[in-house]
Amino acid sequence: MNSCTERLKNGIITENPTFVMMLGMCPTLAVTSSAINGLGMGLTTTAVLILSNVFISLLRKVIPDKVRIPAFIVIVATFVTLIQLLLQAYLPSLNKALGVYIPLIVVNCIILGRASKNPVLSSAFDGLGMGLGFTFGLTCIGICREILGAGAIFGHQFIPDDYHITFFVLAPGAFLVLSFLTAIQNKLKMPSATNVEKADDEIACGGNCASCVGNCSVANKGLVEAERAAQKAAAAKAKAEAAAKAKAAKEAKAKAEAETKAKEAASDRKED
Repeated sequence: MNSCTERLKNGIITENPTFVMMLGMCPTLAVTSSAINGLGMGLTTTAVLILSNVFISLLRKVIPDKVRIPAFIVIVATFVTLIQLLLQAYLPSLNKALGVYIPLIVVNCIILGRASKNPVLSSAFDGLGMGLGFTFGLTCIGICREILGAGAIFGHQFIPDDYHITFFVLAPGAFLVLSFLTAIQNKLKMPSATNVEKADDEIACGGNCASCVGNCSVANKGLVEAERAAQKAAAAKAKAEAAAKAKAAKEAKAKAEAETKAKEAASDRKED
């Protein structure tokens, strides 16, 4: 249960997909013109994340590695289609507001990045945590943009029209609000994509963008961590061998010095 709680914390705070990992920027910047749109997009993505993670986990021993990515895309596309049909039937206004960004969930790197070979329960909590983190990020940006640009929150206006800053409900306003929120994170020393105190070789994805082999998925992260552990083990082994050689050399030197002293002492006794 502690592992499940940790996965929830990672998705919402430590590895927040919006503010820390900076994933899914297309819907983040495009649909957050209002708080309700951000909340709706976040919950839709959360539902797809949980369902696809659970289903992929159930089939993890059946899907061959060679067709892993195509199989993941087909599974995710199936659940996205189901969610879109439900939105069209019961929330047509939200479906119209989100528009093309609902089908684009299929290729959202958050969805594909969390698809893993973990057990079902762990996968479900991982999807829930990342989905709630994504929802939190989108809703925060949506609230800020709606208050500044429309003087309202969740459609309830409380600022007169004369004080609205329309710029913030337009596309450039999304970049500005995201930059402001990231600046606040950095000021408060909170986890964020631009507030990394560790060296590049300690970043979860490896930090080498020039030779990046994929997004920061669970599988890639595991490979990077395994490679890093192997490098540390090799370095520790080399250090131990060097220390052993130095110790052996020191002991040999001490032995040689002792033998020299013994010979000198024997020579002195003979002379006497």
